[in-house]
Amino acid sequence: MSQHYQGYFIDLDGTIYRGKEKIPAAARFIKRLQDAGDTVLFVTNNSTREPEFVADNLRNNHDINVTADNVYTSALATADYLDNIAGDRRKIYVVGESGLRKALASRGFVIDEDHPDYVVVGLDSQITYEILAKAVLLIRAGATFVGTNSDSNLPNERGMLPGAGSFIKLVEYATQTKPIMIGKPETIIMEMALKKVGMQKEDVVMVGDNYNTDIKAAINTGMDSLLVYTGLSTPEQVAKEKIQPTHTVRTLDDWDV
Repeated sequence: MSQHYQGYFIDLDGTIYRGKEKIPAAARFIKRLQDAGDTVLFVTNNSTREPEFVADNLRNNHDINVTADNVYTSALATADYLDNIAGDRRKIYVVGESGLRKALASRGFVIDEDHPDYVVVGLDSQITYEILAKAVLLIRAGATFVGTNSDSNLPNERGMLPGAGSFIKLVEYATQTKPIMIGKPETIIMEMALKKVGMQKEDVVMVGDNYNTDIKAAINTGMDSLLVYTGLSTPEQVAKEKIQPTHTVRTLDDWDV
């Protein structure tokens, strides 16, 4: 099966690896894309890690030779989106880890815990009641509420831990305020990624294992999609969906570049 695209936006967990487990077909798939001269951009909802960390992990643990420039996180998409709309409103309060904080700082945003223009909520493994309480009070006082991504859970070796979306929902409930959401399945991360690579949506396919994030992001943006059955979604679940992925494969070895 194949259709030629100039660019590939590719999910990570469940698509390129499963936690710490390699998916050998994924490394072969990336190598074929690179040999063909196609643009490869890993588009991930994870806001906690810097792109350098993600690229190092792919190189050192998964036999995938890429750089930080091949990685686009919900943290970078949040920073790029706010950079486009903020003007001189550059004060922020952040619930999140180093990946999110560094991305925002790189776009000229400064931390202000008293009178921020924006409250940005992502995943924070050191979360406390006070951190969330402050976010709620600042939004109720008029700061614009931004969420990095709506993932309810984060899979790891312990099981399904709370994801960024769980914290964002708590803040939303306590403020009765809907956030601007950035990550998949929203269109903002996809539009920012297209801008980063300088391509039109017709030239790019979104590759992922999760119908509800990866494939819906493509559908919402008007892009083609390629669902691979190595992760979350199953053929039985996907068969029930009204809008089907553009392409499906059992493994990325089944895709001809």
